[in-house]
Amino acid sequence: MAMNELTHDTAQQRDDAAQSPSAHASAHVVEGGKERAADIMSGADAPSCPIRPNGSSHHPDQTGLPRSGQFEQTDRVDRRQATRQLFTLALPTFGQLIAEPAFVLIDTAIVGHINDAALAGLSIGSTIILTTVGLCVFLAYGTTSSVAQLIGAGKRREGLEAGIDGLWLALAIGMLVSTALFAAARPLCWAMGARDAVLDNATAYLQAIVFGLPGMLLVYAANGIFRGLSKVNITFVAAVAGAVVNTALDVLFVFGLHWGVAGSGAATLIAQWFMGLFLVVPALLWARADGASWRPRLAGILGTASDGMPLFIRTLALRASLVATVMLAARMGTQVLAAYQAVNSSWNFVLNMLDAIGIAGQTLVATQIGAGRRDRAHAMTSIAGRSGLLAGAVIGMGLAAAGLAATGLFSPSPEVQHLIMVGMLVQGVFLPLAGWMWALDGILIGAEDYRYLALTCTITALAYLAALGGVNALDGAIDLGDVWRMAVLWGVLNLVFIGLRALFNGLRVRSNVWMK
Repeated sequence: MAMNELTHDTAQQRDDAAQSPSAHASAHVVEGGKERAADIMSGADAPSCPIRPNGSSHHPDQTGLPRSGQFEQTDRVDRRQATRQLFTLALPTFGQLIAEPAFVLIDTAIVGHINDAALAGLSIGSTIILTTVGLCVFLAYGTTSSVAQLIGAGKRREGLEAGIDGLWLALAIGMLVSTALFAAARPLCWAMGARDAVLDNATAYLQAIVFGLPGMLLVYAANGIFRGLSKVNITFVAAVAGAVVNTALDVLFVFGLHWGVAGSGAATLIAQWFMGLFLVVPALLWARADGASWRPRLAGILGTASDGMPLFIRTLALRASLVATVMLAARMGTQVLAAYQAVNSSWNFVLNMLDAIGIAGQTLVATQIGAGRRDRAHAMTSIAGRSGLLAGAVIGMGLAAAGLAATGLFSPSPEVQHLIMVGMLVQGVFLPLAGWMWALDGILIGAEDYRYLALTCTITALAYLAALGGVNALDGAIDLGDVWRMAVLWGVLNLVFIGLRALFNGLRVRSNVWMK
């Protein structure tokens, strides 16, 4: 599939959480005269915020963060503790974030052993479905920041009801859009540049997977609730279970029943609905335990949609850029497109490790902003950015190593394997920049700085589309060859698409304007 923008795609957590009456749910406990929920599935409360005012002593409040004080400095021990807390939240968050990328990576590895045309068709079909899912990422991001900020302000029930509004909106959008995509599958794949056998495979995959879209959007919205509540362990369990289901069915449908690329799409559809139900049921139970209503509230649903419009514009600009990248890869030939899909699915997978850091920071920072603690929000932003940079460096080395040693997992073709290696090496070099940018991106989303993100992502998209036009013209003039095509394609993506966003995000967090 195409690059997940999520991605950021992407929110959270500390354990302030509610457990429902069932074995997977909640038991209320009393602490300090206030009723709160103890998360059975998480096992333990998250640590109180390790960033302390200089020279002060304090006790955590009900959010697990210090009550008061100014951040005059953060000592070495506190930074280490803050980083530990960030990764404590990020690791299980990564588990739920990788659901869709893991499905695509599994699909890519299996379909790549059918033939090059099937892998190229998967690239086209998955780009369309991921673009659609990506355009609805506001269901996760918007719900996360709304729930986290309302809880930070002491309005737990209202926060949960905002999350339920997101579930209703996800279901409605999913049903309408999946029906339209099924009807328009072949024309859309043709417009993306698919022809002949690639077009047949792309259409088959898209029509097989498309009705899993409502289930995946429910996953997004439910994740927003759990992130906002800092309850991420259940999302990790759902992601692992979904990946297991998808892998088993993929092997059965593709190699056992010989359904080809359509079998891969059908396996993913089933896994998406499995995950959707796995998460929605406990989300509703936990919400009911805190007195939140399940009823659809038209005002709340419309409010969620309205609040998500700037995020939609942001994501539309980004997805347009990624669609254009796939279209250019399709013009470069079947082998380049097939290799692009393998690199893209791998990159998309590791990006979610980085996105998990931004999402963990998003919940911590959003809670601080909701409680009016701007100094602490700045401190956590700095720590999250550095953590993203360092994680990008480490993961980038792993991605480069995979490019040197593991390309045979994606294709038996030596030519395609060589192109995959080139793409992964380029991505490994630039991954630290992506890690820093993604961390700041998640935090700005948590601060609901949507209009700035929409504006800067639109500017980035326009610059990137112009750069792709230049690459296409250069290739037509001098015939770069497949190896240089692959290197230039990924190099331009990182320098322009990632680089400009990193610049804009870095300039923004230097001020206080983004904190409302």
